[in-house]
Amino acid sequence: MSFKVVIPARYSSSRLPGKPLLDISGKPMIQHVYQRAQESHATHIIIATDDERIERVATAFGADVCMTRNDHLSGTDRLAEVVAKRQFADEDIIINIQGDEPCLPASLINQVADDLQQHPDADMASLYNQITQEKHVFDPNAVKVIMDKQGYALYFSRAPIPWMRDHFDQQSTLPPELPHYRHIGLYGYRASFLKHYTDLEPCVLEQEESLEQLRVLYNGHNIHLTQAMINPGHGIDTQDDLDEVRKTLNLAVS
Repeated sequence: MSFKVVIPARYSSSRLPGKPLLDISGKPMIQHVYQRAQESHATHIIIATDDERIERVATAFGADVCMTRNDHLSGTDRLAEVVAKRQFADEDIIINIQGDEPCLPASLINQVADDLQQHPDADMASLYNQITQEKHVFDPNAVKVIMDKQGYALYFSRAPIPWMRDHFDQQSTLPPELPHYRHIGLYGYRASFLKHYTDLEPCVLEQEESLEQLRVLYNGHNIHLTQAMINPGHGIDTQDDLDEVRKTLNLAVS
């Protein structure tokens, strides 16, 4: 299995400014993410950023940094620029690891790369896990996904999908096993797909749901998903997330 990892990292964040450089157990967050990628089977790891502060820090701990434009609308657009700048081959597989996932297990990175290799008709691959608590079904921050019987995505939404009419409408007791799946935002791409991704016009579904993967489905491309083999760990969006991860990693170090 051969694949590359690209880690998009933006300095600006409305809730946690300078997020990639925030300290966790004596290291910047971005270094923890980089180390998780090093633990995978990746043959090459690149940090993609538009900020010189992140470039300086990442270069200091030995990372390969690709400077990108500062007007990208999404991490996928930033990846596409890296693919073009580094002249990746069409057959290359690129795994996109978010710069705020310092606890992401390397085995899940390998799982996504392996899944994409096993499904040549898929342009992208990703992961999901089963939702077990009703509150997460209705949480718009928990992105839901439904798939066909072969594991290809049919739709992603912040709303509950499927809508359990007989249960939700009547507010009756929910079944013990909810038929809902949460999307885990770890993506694998074929470089050939990323080379023309920026030519795809944003669609109204993407804009209304604020989910860039809907642009892929809207334009007739395939995303294959597999169930995550293990817990993906805790991503960081808020100060509470940061406090929780700091506690977890401090315990791991001690």
